[in-house]
Amino acid sequence: MSNQQKISTQIMKKIFSIALIALAAASCSDDTMDTINKDNANPPADKVPAYLQITDAIMSTGFTTTSGAYAWYISSFTEQEFGSGNNQLMKAELRNANELASSTTYNNEWNGTYGNLMNLKQIIAKTSEESTSNDAGQLDLMGMAQVLTALNFGVLTDLHGDIPCSEALQGLDNIQPSLDKQEDVYKYIFATLDAAIDNLSKAKDAGMANVGEQDILYGNDLEQWIAAAYALKARYKLHTLYRNPAVLSEVIDAAGKAVANGFSGMYITSFNGVTCDNPWSAYVWSRLYTGCTTTVGNIMLATGDPRIDGYCFAENFGTDDQPDWQYVLCEPGDEAYAKESAWYYYPVWIDYSPSIQVMSEAELYFILAEAYARTNQPTDASIFFNMAVLANFDDYANIFGADFGGDDFITQWAGGVTLKDIMVQKYISQIRDEQIETYNDIRRCKALGEEFITLSNPWNNQNGINRWPERLPYGNSSVISNSKIKEAYGDGSYIFTEKTWLYGGTR
Repeated sequence: MSNQQKISTQIMKKIFSIALIALAAASCSDDTMDTINKDNANPPADKVPAYLQITDAIMSTGFTTTSGAYAWYISSFTEQEFGSGNNQLMKAELRNANELASSTTYNNEWNGTYGNLMNLKQIIAKTSEESTSNDAGQLDLMGMAQVLTALNFGVLTDLHGDIPCSEALQGLDNIQPSLDKQEDVYKYIFATLDAAIDNLSKAKDAGMANVGEQDILYGNDLEQWIAAAYALKARYKLHTLYRNPAVLSEVIDAAGKAVANGFSGMYITSFNGVTCDNPWSAYVWSRLYTGCTTTVGNIMLATGDPRIDGYCFAENFGTDDQPDWQYVLCEPGDEAYAKESAWYYYPVWIDYSPSIQVMSEAELYFILAEAYARTNQPTDASIFFNMAVLANFDDYANIFGADFGGDDFITQWAGGVTLKDIMVQKYISQIRDEQIETYNDIRRCKALGEEFITLSNPWNNQNGINRWPERLPYGNSSVISNSKIKEAYGDGSYIFTEKTWLYGGTR
């Protein structure tokens, strides 16, 4: 073989080797592309047992939907807390229109709540009788998911008005869902709660216990879930009072069934023995954006309310020889305080709170007290008023490990209670975790021509223009991707001028 032939043979071998390497690389590349988008740390939803999903649904409801930025901003609107820190909550306290009307302000909560609803939808689909999943027919789990679905949609529509509901949660099948009227969303909420009660009752009769410790709310106690469904039904029925003055009998019926089933509140306390941090505590200690207000403090001082020591700190404004201890309270809208970090005037309970309060036992009793007062049944109104106040005192005792003296406190209403007494004490009881419901109460009473809580923030009205939000703006992700929501949002200024349908508006 000549030298030229030897060289040609060597070249052909190299070319063949390169071709084999390229072919192997191509095969490897194809295999890689087949798996590159797989999230091995988080298996697809259809591979996850539904009972494992309910834990996240419960926790997300507490952390994102009933708390988070929704509650933090609203606490400034209701003047139950004070916005400070020279940042977002300062802007809320000073009623900065750009901050309050921006679609980015509540985007995380908007997305998180719809994400939670998608999770709940998957649970309901897996547990249906028609499902091919191993979870099919688990009516206890389905009922729990339906209760949480009603609650999450309830918060969304209460705060935003018309929202995507019937066309929502379809993923790529419908990326621009239409807005449902608030009236129709409420019909869906009641239908969902009724279905939950039916499924939970059947599951209870059948002795089902498919969720176990993954149920971090009630530990698979179905009687408590049924009670919670009735309690939420009473809450949402009461919300419709302006639109349906005859609803109070339905409120009393639903609330009474919640009591009969032993409703003890909806509190997320721990998971697998680990104490649950209250999101307010995490928020305050990371940002120091929240203080105590004179609106709350003055009511407490006027009634000799011992819970004030669980609300705000006292500071010595005198000397050691002549101490002058005063509670540190901020006047709503005080610009100087708003620009400071609330390192010494944040609410005291934040240091102690061991749970997330989704719906309190006290709220249910206040609902009954109000309904009986409005239907001229003063004896029952007084009974449930006392039960509500004492339930809140028990909550303080659980937080602080001390008796605050509720029995002595309620003696001042021994002669009976007025509707104002009920609404004012409900306002005080809800300074921990329940600001969203206070916001609903204030707007509902205003629609009825009533004012039980005097809001004093001077920035609420600026040059004759209202700057107290009647509702919250939609989330930015939907404003920029859904033309229907973008049209409804406009420039965001509607939140100051348009009430939601429940409270006298049209949407």
